[in-house]
Amino acid sequence: MQVGTLTWEPALAHPDLVAPPVHAALARWAEAVPDVAELVVCAEIDPANADTDEMTAAYEIPFELSANCVLVAGRRTGEERIAAAVVRATTRADVNGRVKALLDVRKASFLPTDRAVAESGMEYGGITPIGLPGTWRVLLDPLVVAAGSVACLGSGARRSKLVLPGALLATLPGVEVVAGLALPRAS
Repeated sequence: MQVGTLTWEPALAHPDLVAPPVHAALARWAEAVPDVAELVVCAEIDPANADTDEMTAAYEIPFELSANCVLVAGRRTGEERIAAAVVRATTRADVNGRVKALLDVRKASFLPTDRAVAESGMEYGGITPIGLPGTWRVLLDPLVVAAGSVACLGSGARRSKLVLPGALLATLPGVEVVAGLALPRAS
């Protein structure tokens, strides 16, 4: 698979480039869906270019292929509820509308960075839906899984990126494809 100017190789063959929980989740997922071993690829990048805008410029990866994963939390009757919302970089997650309603909480907020890093086992700026704690919901916007599309995601580490078919991402255990998850990006 050729995306941008990077050299992409199967992620399962490169545990040194992805966060440990991501590699473990990829291995489990590949047992259930063998295509994962071949179709989920990774490439090493300069960690300074991990954010979407910098990555797009540095490696000529089309902006519309990027997908962002944000972690959101809220409480209901003393119970904390956490979800990852995955949307195209051309949009933004509807945290105060759709995500809040799906979590069934009065207020939804981004998970604080220190908690997101500690509890996911991933680096800030590299958090991905693959390998998150099993108690967290993973919400995926339909634009990410559109027929024939690919998604460029974090790898759990700032030093690499993952690329995979969007439809394959929809087979990740626990993923919920949710209409209306994304809003237009503010100009």
